[in-house]
Amino acid sequence: MRITPLISFLILLFSIPKTTAQQKNYVIHTAAFYNFENLFDTINDPQTNDDEWTPKGTQHWTSQKYQQKLQNLAQVLAEIGSAENPDSPTFIGGCEIENRSVLEDLVKQTKLINKEYGIIHFDSPDKRGIDVALLYRKKQFQPTNYSNIPLYVYRKENKIKENTKTESDEKTDDITQISTKNYRVYTRDQLLVTGFLDGEEINIIVNHWPSRSGGEKKSSPYREAAGALNRRIIDSLQRINPKAKVITMGDLNDGSYNKSVKIALGAKGNKNDVVPKGIYNPFEEMAKNGMGTIAFRDTWDIFDQIMISESLLKTDISTFRYWKAGIYNKSFLIQQSGQYKGYPLRHSASEVGYSDHFPVYIYLIKEKK
Repeated sequence: MRITPLISFLILLFSIPKTTAQQKNYVIHTAAFYNFENLFDTINDPQTNDDEWTPKGTQHWTSQKYQQKLQNLAQVLAEIGSAENPDSPTFIGGCEIENRSVLEDLVKQTKLINKEYGIIHFDSPDKRGIDVALLYRKKQFQPTNYSNIPLYVYRKENKIKENTKTESDEKTDDITQISTKNYRVYTRDQLLVTGFLDGEEINIIVNHWPSRSGGEKKSSPYREAAGALNRRIIDSLQRINPKAKVITMGDLNDGSYNKSVKIALGAKGNKNDVVPKGIYNPFEEMAKNGMGTIAFRDTWDIFDQIMISESLLKTDISTFRYWKAGIYNKSFLIQQSGQYKGYPLRHSASEVGYSDHFPVYIYLIKEKK
């Protein structure tokens, strides 16, 4: 069989020894996403439903526990993607964040302070007060524009049920809350950040789509609306620049096979199916192989996903392109005993854990000049 130049190139690229890629010929940047699971301070905010995350609340959330949570998260964030890139992620999207103050405390932790992370955060309309945010390495990425784009979804008046759960609900603290005046479903905004990574324009969208509170089927239209909004944001960027490089990441509360991702957003799990201006989802294949970022009733799924625009799939590596993706699930992040052995190690009455989700990441790579 005759090996074409393209095939030769791909064989070379994907067999690059990590030491060569990191030190000699290639630049690698890691982009990560992590659901911080209830990163709350200990102060009662009268504007949000954070009462349980106070010293007198049901979680008995003390300053000592809060500081341990920050240390735990900092350890994870400093190490995500270290298998191929020893440097900490250039971008970290996060969700379940109470306010900017907790992020300021987080980036000051011993394992992160020398990384010099900048913070982009907006308060969202979520009634628990949990938001999305982007942390970025200030020496590597220079943001030029950022905005929070609201998701407007409503429940029909005759179907409103506030703060309810059914037997089919997945275990979640993220209970959907609805306005009794106009029946708006309170959920998170989508954060859009544009800036320059080593002189190249990159667009990042950080998401936390509506939960499955009330049941997967009944709540699906809300996440489908979130996927459609995500697609509109990407379309708007591509109208300005058809070759815009876009990374969309988040806890989608849906898998790669759900309507919100497959139809509303239009993401493809096979690179060959991605058309110009299309979206590629590297986590679809992982889900098919039984991998997961979150578990419920001993069934794993990948709700945490990072997807990229077709412009990052090019074979030319003189500018940044997608290399590969992964789930960061080291043993210290896993429950080692008890009913939930093998699950992500989350907070409990006896232990300040990490999160009920594993973080995810992708690598961007280009040839050094």
